[in-house]
Amino acid sequence: MNAPQHVTDAIVLTRTDYGEADRILTLLTPTYGKVRLMAKGVRRVRSKLAGSIELFSVTNVTFVKGRGDIGTLVSARLQTYYGRIVQNIDRTMLGYELIKQLHKVTEDELESDYFQLLEQAFIALDDPTISCDLIRVWFSAQLLRLSGHTPNLRTEPDGTKLATTQRYEFSFDDRAFMARPDAPYDADVIKFLRLIFNGNIPHILARVESNAEFVARCQLLVVGLRRATLRE
Repeated sequence: MNAPQHVTDAIVLTRTDYGEADRILTLLTPTYGKVRLMAKGVRRVRSKLAGSIELFSVTNVTFVKGRGDIGTLVSARLQTYYGRIVQNIDRTMLGYELIKQLHKVTEDELESDYFQLLEQAFIALDDPTISCDLIRVWFSAQLLRLSGHTPNLRTEPDGTKLATTQRYEFSFDDRAFMARPDAPYDADVIKFLRLIFNGNIPHILARVESNAEFVARCQLLVVGLRRATLRE
């Protein structure tokens, strides 16, 4: 009996050469989480699969599951290739970094939100008007949000509501802001953080006036939260 075929959109996370002409792929899908597939003969010059499983793209794939951890790629049809990413070295390197981050922190069984996150990252990287710094901070914040580590952006640790007239420092132990007259964060920065952690896409964040200033002021906080989460 032939094994059932599965069809889904996919994003390439890793590609590893195998044998003379094959390649093992790790794909992120919205339906099956992460899957590992053998792409047979893909490195041959006339392979029909080669042009359809590029990095920084969304591809519709058909595959069969294997008896072990690795299935077999049956066919692939390129849906969207975000080619402008590879035209800029900074955006290309950031793209590699974001793929690596997501691959490292996620298990095999994933929610579709992670696929959508990486696809939105490609869309943003493909747009040269959106800064790499904004994309980097936004992506880190979304990984925190999806893993259930969104900081408290509404109240102090004792439950006191954050006020628009106060300045605040951030407590990594409490994952919350605390009022202090000479602290570095004001209401505008906290509002921008709320926009980020509420899941707004980079194209919306890029429309915020003075967003570059806010990104610079938020960067250390978000990076610090990511590092603290990884240590747990």
